[in-house]
Amino acid sequence: MKELKCPHCGNVFAVDENDYAALISQVKNAEFNAEVTRRIHELEQNQQARQQAEKQAEEARRQAEAMRQQTQLKDKESEIALLKQQIQNFEVAKKAAVQEAVMLKDQKIQQLESDRKLAESQALLKAQSMKDDYETRLKMAKEQVEYYKDMKVRLSTKMVGETLEQHCATLFEQNLRLMMPNAYFEKDNDVVEGTKGDFVFRDKSDDGVEYISIMFEMKNENEETATKHKNEDFFAKLDADRKKKNCEYAVLVSMLEPESELYNGGIVDVSHRFDKMYVIRPQFFIPLITLLCQANKKSIEAKRELMLVRQQQVDVTNFEEKLMNFKDGFTRNVRLANDRFRTAIEEIDKTIQHLTKVRENLVKSSDNLDAADKKLQDVTIKRLTYGNPTMKAMFDAAGKD
Repeated sequence: MKELKCPHCGNVFAVDENDYAALISQVKNAEFNAEVTRRIHELEQNQQARQQAEKQAEEARRQAEAMRQQTQLKDKESEIALLKQQIQNFEVAKKAAVQEAVMLKDQKIQQLESDRKLAESQALLKAQSMKDDYETRLKMAKEQVEYYKDMKVRLSTKMVGETLEQHCATLFEQNLRLMMPNAYFEKDNDVVEGTKGDFVFRDKSDDGVEYISIMFEMKNENEETATKHKNEDFFAKLDADRKKKNCEYAVLVSMLEPESELYNGGIVDVSHRFDKMYVIRPQFFIPLITLLCQANKKSIEAKRELMLVRQQQVDVTNFEEKLMNFKDGFTRNVRLANDRFRTAIEEIDKTIQHLTKVRENLVKSSDNLDAADKKLQDVTIKRLTYGNPTMKAMFDAAGKD
């Protein structure tokens, strides 16, 4: 038996084992059901709270997503507007660049064409002038050659030589006598050691300083003469006559070797064989005297000082060396001038070839400018976005908007 006390009234009553077990079972079931009910109620409340929280979170997420999408939309609209503005600016800049390039190209072409025409004009004028001068000289030389050839046929050997001497004397009197009032130009009649030259030329300054002296030998030959001479046959004698008469220069005026390109070309310097010796055709008689006089006039002052120093019996070695250096330099200049005269016609041809190359380069420059303009015209949005899907998508979206 078991005793149980009522919690309300305080009475004690006895129950057997079966009743006690039944009571315990009832108490446990009631508590369990109450606990289950309470737990279910709590679960339901938790579920409702969780659902409410999830609903609120979902709402907040939807609002945030909406705001994010709205912000993205605004950013995209701004970016599209910026890209549209950039495209517009690019198109404006492209048109301006094209116009500027075309303008610069036209200006450059015009300038180059103007320069080319000016160069061609100057070159042609120079070439024509040189050609005319050369042709005039050549014509005069040919006329002189023909004149002397005809003279040779008609005159004896002795008369041919005398006529050439008379011709040179006449040239001097007609062309140089008034210009050189102090000059001495006479036949050399003073035989020294069995020989003499043909003519001696000397000139002095107004105060009596001799600044130039030339020993001339004139040689011509009748074509019917059995023995034909060469110019070099007379070099040694002419050099000896120059030294005997104390002349500074020696000049052979010759019609010998009429087919020689060397002697027909102009003033021939043979100083490498005999000091200060030249060989010329008669047409270069006056030009050579003029050249030598002009060059030696620059040494008058030096010679004047030299004479003064000699009078005072002072060593003049340095003065003589300076004078000799100057004269050697002049001899070299004469030789160079003669060489340049021969190459003048060749330079004309080179100038024409150069101008032709300049014209070809101008044409190629114009073609390159046209190619650059064509490439600029081919620039498009499609080409710029090729291989760039992001930019292409943006431009497509911008186009749809």
